[in-house]
Amino acid sequence: MTDSIQAAADALRRARTITAMTGAGVSTASGIPTFRGADGLWKKNRPELLASREGFENDPRLVWEWYDWRRQVIRDAKPNPAHDVLAAWTRRPGFTLITQNVDGLHEKAGADPLIRLHGSIWHVRCWQPCDAGRRPWRDDTAPFPALPPKCPHCGDLVRPGVVWFGENLDHEDVAAATAAARCDVFLTIGTSSVVYPAAGFVHQARSYGAVTIEINPETTEASGEVDISIRGKAEEVLVELSSKFEV
Repeated sequence: MTDSIQAAADALRRARTITAMTGAGVSTASGIPTFRGADGLWKKNRPELLASREGFENDPRLVWEWYDWRRQVIRDAKPNPAHDVLAAWTRRPGFTLITQNVDGLHEKAGADPLIRLHGSIWHVRCWQPCDAGRRPWRDDTAPFPALPPKCPHCGDLVRPGVVWFGENLDHEDVAAATAAARCDVFLTIGTSSVVYPAAGFVHQARSYGAVTIEINPETTEASGEVDISIRGKAEEVLVELSSKFEV
């Protein structure tokens, strides 16, 4: 692993533009369960029941019980060293951070700017949607006093402000991420690389000539395609990387 980290550090040191995309594995050290790992949430729950429009239509209370539980788990979680390193890098010229995570830990660490592909678990919006509740708003309530929670504007239900299975990503976020894939170095960190379009950005970056780097404790769909694959935990690898170069 040492040689791979050194090669990654050398590539980062030469780069003028760097993009990093993170997945659930970045938050594991903060106590947030992943979705597709050995103990992932999708091993215990059916995604079509808990993270889809159909699931919400069929049983909004069940969906909100799950999201309310997740909000309570996340509420007291603290950023780990991986979040801290990436937040520091966002303050360097030419660096872009993209995340698939909805937990808000990058924001807690001070990452700014940040492209959130899948929304935020801390935002809600009207299910209908009504005119006033059409756009997501922040709501830090955890737990909610009653489930499912109601829209303060029209009295109907609200839904989590996340992107569910079968829904399109926000076109502005996709456009920003696509533009960021035109970089000198692209890192994919803690992601299973199976959810598109997010999983496709590393391949786009490589087609544009970027050095592509994967950081993940497990082999993924992208492992055989990237230039440098580092098997390790994000919070450990990123700290070592940051000590070997300055962005």
